[in-house]
Amino acid sequence: MVSNTIRVAVGILGNAASMLLYAAPILTFRRVIKKGSVEEFSCVPYILALFNCLLYTWYGLPVVSSGWENSTVSSINGLGILLEIAFISIYTWFAPRERKKFVLRMVLPVLAFFALTAIFSSFLFHTHGLRKVFVGSIGLVASISMYSSPMVAAKQVITTKSVEFMPFYLSLFSFLSSALWMIYGLLGKDLFIASPNFIGCPMGILQLVLYCIYRKSHKEAEKLHDIDQENGLKVVTTHEKITGREPEAQRD
Repeated sequence: MVSNTIRVAVGILGNAASMLLYAAPILTFRRVIKKGSVEEFSCVPYILALFNCLLYTWYGLPVVSSGWENSTVSSINGLGILLEIAFISIYTWFAPRERKKFVLRMVLPVLAFFALTAIFSSFLFHTHGLRKVFVGSIGLVASISMYSSPMVAAKQVITTKSVEFMPFYLSLFSFLSSALWMIYGLLGKDLFIASPNFIGCPMGILQLVLYCIYRKSHKEAEKLHDIDQENGLKVVTTHEKITGREPEAQRD
């Protein structure tokens, strides 16, 4: 009874951390909307996150799990579905034509594969145990893919020595969410919930370490950029005072 209470408490904390994780890209997409461009951001992590949320929402429902034993899992992933759909929609709206096509080529198979998973688990397996194994195994692969996708961002950070495209809060909430759900899964002896987070935790730690290493480089680059802009303004002002007219546009 006590262990179940602790598990529920950890699940609630996991829900809170996951909610912050799913909501973290709001700042990223605010920037996308403001600039009217997706820049170098990738949509792949959001598509993989959508697939993961679809699977674990289904996994937590009474169709697969016994009763509402995993209600915290289905509730937070249900919210995740709504947020990921919103992010993918915004990305698609502001993306160039080729990237729009790429997003559609990824999203449609994801939705089709989830539909097949839901149908097969409902009609081919007649016990909760078998359904959990089937859906959980697919969810395990999806989670590993989702947690591995930040490696692309990590590689970009190392290459560019800039954390511009790897937000701090996204990395922090990813680590906290993984740690809490790993504990939740272990307390309930549910390896299909715990196992993916054995990968998610180290990935989150790696991102935080990279952020600590390269955040100063990013700040220094921003400072130099500001200084260059300031010097440019001073040059323009001086030129205008001397010649009495605006300078001609610089040639590349």
